[in-house]
This record gives sequence, C-alpha cells and structure tokens, in this order.
Amino acid sequence: MTNKRPWRNAVSLLAGALLLAGCSEDRPTQVEKMVAAAVPGAPPTAAADEAAKNASASKVSESSDLIEFTYSYPADAARIPELAEALDSDRAAKRAALIAAAERAKAAAEKNDHPYRPHSHRQTWQRVTNTPRFLSLSAEIDTYTGGAHGMEVFDTLLWDRGRRKRMKPLDLFESSAAFDAAVREAFCAGIKRAKAAKGIAAAEAPDSPFAKCPPASAQTVWIGSSDGRYLDRLTIAIAPYEVGPYAEGSYRINVPITGAVAKVVKDEFARNIMPINQP
Repeated sequence: MTNKRPWRNAVSLLAGALLLAGCSEDRPTQVEKMVAAAVPGAPPTAAADEAAKNASASKVSESSDLIEFTYSYPADAARIPELAEALDSDRAAKRAALIAAAERAKAAAEKNDHPYRPHSHRQTWQRVTNTPRFLSLSAEIDTYTGGAHGMEVFDTLLWDRGRRKRMKPLDLFESSAAFDAAVREAFCAGIKRAKAAKGIAAAEAPDSPFAKCPPASAQTVWIGSSDGRYLDRLTIAIAPYEVGPYAEGSYRINVPITGAVAKVVKDEFARNIMPINQP
C-alpha cells in the first residue's frame, strides 16, 4: 500500500541539503517512511521497531582533501520535528567548526612545508530506547585533528515527550553527587571487570593518574529500558584517557537501576523509573 503521507523530516533534510551543498544525503528507506508516518513523537509499532531502531533517517557524508564529515541520526529522532531541527543545527555547527579548524591547520602545514592530513568528524546517533515518555539516544563520535591518532568521545540525549524538551539522563536525578553515590559501587566494580576482560590490572599505586575511580557523572550516561515502558538500566561510556592510557581504548560499563538509584530520582520522574528486583 502506498504511503501518501509526506516524509515528516523533509523540511529539515532539505535545509541540511541546501547547507551542505555538494554533500551526499541518504534517502529514507521504506521502513523509515512508514515509521515517520505515525503520530509525531510516539514510539513506533512493534513490527517496525526493530527494523527502525538504528536506521539512519538523516545522514550527511562529505569527503574532500580538506575534511571527512559524517553525521547521522535515526528515524525515531526524525519523527520529532523540534528534535530533528536541533540535531540538524548541531550537525551544521559541527561541520562549520571542522572546516574552520581544518583550514587553519592546512594553512599552517603549507606555511611550514608539512604534509596535511584531512581533519575528520564522524558522529552517529543511535536509539538506546523509546518509551511512551522518553526517547533516549546515544552518540559515538570519532574525530581527527592532526597528530598520531584520532579521538573517540561520546554524547547523550534524552527527549521528554511530556514537556517537549531535550534533556540529559542526569537531569532525572536529584543531583550529580546523589547519582554518583548511588551508582559508585557498581560503576567502579564494573570498571575493574572490564579492565580484567582486556587482561589489564587496575592501577592501584597512589601516584597513578588512573588509580582513583572517577565520578560516573563526569562520564557519558546513557539510560535505557528492558521492556519499552520504564527506564531501568544505565550504561556509562568512558572515553580514552579517563581510566587508562589511550591504548586501553574506551569502556562501556552497564549499571543497573537499583532501589538505591531509584531513590535519588526526582519526584516528577519517579513513575517512569523501574528499579530491578534485588535478591
């Protein structure tokens, strides 16, 4: 059956295409069009959910002698006009900043008779979960601005449908300090297990810059759901250099939302959180 509804993100995609003249933008798939035709901001149907989970409804890619740039976000985000507009603006700002920095670096390299390597920014937003109230997204960002290697960092986003507002997962909690205290034991133990899985012993020497377990709130927090209704799980993404040298790479530490964590959730969000059952 032909979908007669227009692609809901057509306006933002057109603006991105005009701004990024010469760039290539992937067209939405038929599955993404079906998802986009649903009620704006509502979770997709179960049948389309898995297929649309990480499909890129909006993706811009550009490659030249100056830069390599990729920025995408999924259909779930494209279905929310305000969020799609914000992501399009972020994409344009990231591209402009990359070009400006690359032009300066290239001019300096030519002046000093040094080779120039294209600067890059690759950012992919993916859905963590989609509940009746919240859309939770995670972003993995790879950048290169010269030097021996690039850098991997992360970002997070929580869209509150009730207030039509962009948030961070930590905004659900009373304070960063309260959140840190509630997750510290599980978070720090998770880091040790993740290091052990890589065959790395946790640094314990007092003078080591990596001996101390960092605050979880200083990392990137992603919040998810196991049933599509309530938020009940956390993943804390740790970029290189935070808990070990660059060679160790990044870490993703899964932390359950226990009763102790649920207790430091703000009252207005308490009914959206479901702590796990502990023995």
